[in-house]
Amino acid sequence: MSRIGRKPIVIPAGVEVKIDGNEISVKGPKGTLNSTIHSMMSIKMENGEVVVTRPNDDKEARSLHGLSRTLIQNMVDGVNTGFSKNLEIHGVGYRAQKQGNTLVMNLGYSHNVTMEERDGITVEVPEPSKIVVSGIDKQAVGQFAAEVRMKRPPEPYKGKGIRYAGEYVRQKEGKAGKGSK
Repeated sequence: MSRIGRKPIVIPAGVEVKIDGNEISVKGPKGTLNSTIHSMMSIKMENGEVVVTRPNDDKEARSLHGLSRTLIQNMVDGVNTGFSKNLEIHGVGYRAQKQGNTLVMNLGYSHNVTMEERDGITVEVPEPSKIVVSGIDKQAVGQFAAEVRMKRPPEPYKGKGIRYAGEYVRQKEGKAGKGSK
């Protein structure tokens, strides 16, 4: 059986879970998330824990088992503590700033790149070379951070661009130089 799928999801204090068939609603101090889990999976509350079970050992059921449990765990973690992605901007003159609920980035183009905050996503710019994307929905936070990164992905020769905090960008050597035959 799936090692991840078998684990029960512990509900922390202050988080409320409602299960209606395959509809699950998780309410916590940071907000509320709703989701529909695949109809093949069955979700139950047992002793203050959420347990996900599968009907059989088909390949599809096995693959959905761990996925369903992880999606519910991410909902519980999101409404309790939230998620965040840290981005770094590298490059001379590259910087970001927040104007209202708009992220304005100067990335070496002839114009500024702007991005609006979405529902459930907050963007902070603690310093001009750092961006913090946070929210309660893990998928939405990761998607928005990926879209910000794609505005100027890190290039392999000088390393300029937007990257995740701690991301390693492999550097290429460049041209060999004159006179090498």
